[in-house]
Amino acid sequence: MQHHRDNIFTLDDFDLKGKKVLLRVDINSPLDPDSGRILDDYRIRRHLDTIKELRETKLIIVAHQSRPGKNDYTTLEPHAERLSKLLRKKVEYVDGLFERHVLQKINDMDEGDILLLENARFFAEETYLKGESSWDIHENTHIVKKLSPEIDYHVHDAFAAAHRAQPTLVGFSRVVPTLAGRLMENELENLGKTFTMDVSPKIAFLGGMKAEDSIRVAEHMLGDGDVDKILTGGVVANIFLMAAGHDLGEGNKEFMEKELSGYEDIVKDAKNLLDRWPERIKMPKDVVLNVDGERNGMPLEKLPSKYPIFDIGLDTITDYRKDIEEAALIILNGPAGAFELENFSIGTKEIFKAIARSEAYSIIGGGHSTAVLEKLDLEDEIDHVSTGGGSCINFLTGRELEGVKALRRSHEAFEKNL
Repeated sequence: MQHHRDNIFTLDDFDLKGKKVLLRVDINSPLDPDSGRILDDYRIRRHLDTIKELRETKLIIVAHQSRPGKNDYTTLEPHAERLSKLLRKKVEYVDGLFERHVLQKINDMDEGDILLLENARFFAEETYLKGESSWDIHENTHIVKKLSPEIDYHVHDAFAAAHRAQPTLVGFSRVVPTLAGRLMENELENLGKTFTMDVSPKIAFLGGMKAEDSIRVAEHMLGDGDVDKILTGGVVANIFLMAAGHDLGEGNKEFMEKELSGYEDIVKDAKNLLDRWPERIKMPKDVVLNVDGERNGMPLEKLPSKYPIFDIGLDTITDYRKDIEEAALIILNGPAGAFELENFSIGTKEIFKAIARSEAYSIIGGGHSTAVLEKLDLEDEIDHVSTGGGSCINFLTGRELEGVKALRRSHEAFEKNL
């Protein structure tokens, strides 16, 4: 996989001073549905480097919050307030995206001004077109047609949304030069080390609920020799255990049927991977059952049980720890169990601590994982913490992200202007 930087623009490629820059960020944050207060500003903080570097421009920020129908689908007014606090500089919230009063505001900007426009997903084009891969369709939206004459550059810094094609993310790339912001650049470079770093052993810990995604990641990484070994936890481990022929009991089976659509197919895919790489996929040796809220450890031989599995057991933790200690590169996506319940957080905590202590180059992805890191205060012990869930997974399965395609296309279109 070649390095991304050679055929995309970054902030280093243009003199942006005094220019009008439209910056697309992903500051989608957990909100308190009652008060609308931002509960965690992690994603907002991750964009500060890019914003600070653009302080001599006329900066227009576009972002989204949640999606229609959810209870945290709100305006970006609280985000503007939080940004102003973090930057110690006024970020003015504008309640629109491309209406006349918005264009007038953009027109009246001075160098150093920052506007944050309204939640882009309030506008039908942004959500309605998300499945469309045709660039023309995105370019011909009102969003792009109205905003593009007002701006000189588009900066794509929304790595967490980079797996989506939506007008504010990809629609500007042939109309004005589209540049990667610092967060985007940093993510592509660090996640790229999975494929480019020439060290071994490389291991991946795949946990959490998204079993289907994890199986795609496992298949790509094992097939291309990007990792030597995969450790499993969470629902992902349960799927592999079932694929290996373990009867986990009715409770676990019902849980899977409810949570994972088409779970029989997922088990089939997992079985196929175990047939191809039996030595390279590790599963728990023992599990922890949730017996009326209490932790109850059990070796696999003692299953099935009517109680659901909520964590990996102590023998498994010890076993996985050895692999982590010996690794030269570690990728983790997802927790080892129901970590949000104190009684069942031990597996997740121990795996995370082992990774933090290890000498390996460590990459951690997925929203839940960052929450665990913050809780354990381990962020500084990890080499790269990704802001993306879906985009991180897609990247690790070797798919080219829509946002990266847009950046490359813009480079092609505007290279001659440099």
